[in-house]
Amino acid sequence: MKKSILAFLFASSLSFSAFSQQVISSSGTSNPIVGTFDNEIKLNFLNLIVLGSFEVGYERFLSESHSLDLQVHINDRFGYNSEDDGKTYKTNSIQTGMNFYFGNKPSGRFHVYPFLKFRFGDFEEAGDAAIITTDMTAFILGAGFGYKWEVSEHFAFGPYASIARNFSEAVSDKFTAIEPNAGFSLGYRF
Repeated sequence: MKKSILAFLFASSLSFSAFSQQVISSSGTSNPIVGTFDNEIKLNFLNLIVLGSFEVGYERFLSESHSLDLQVHINDRFGYNSEDDGKTYKTNSIQTGMNFYFGNKPSGRFHVYPFLKFRFGDFEEAGDAAIITTDMTAFILGAGFGYKWEVSEHFAFGPYASIARNFSEAVSDKFTAIEPNAGFSLGYRF
């Protein structure tokens, strides 16, 4: 637990140090459509529709080629497992990562991102005359890739996918140690 708290504190300190930076655009171009911004608030609307998982994030652009990303996941699911047959996820998580943008297209770019995630809560399922509870608390390390279209001065959207490794024996025994995730985010830049 101490390692998880230290990792969270380290990620938080990185995010606070990012607020003193100034950038022009994540696309690295002087396209008049893109505009100037330092921040983006985003929502993963694909997982909201498919899973009922509310994933909201904040991205702080540190330069034209990288940004700090913070996310909160409410009703976080392990992978794409469903809640049928008496299964219930009572889990939330916080995630921090760094996005590295590359390419030089005026309307958007590819990005890769390593991340750290901390999930907490329980998974419940009906067993033989009782409810079986699994502690889902886990420290998770992963990486992903995606693409963002910058469609106007203030809006960006695009798909992304990631794969991660959780470091919880209880979660690995119940599900697996490797967890895929994907989404489609819509962001507002200011």
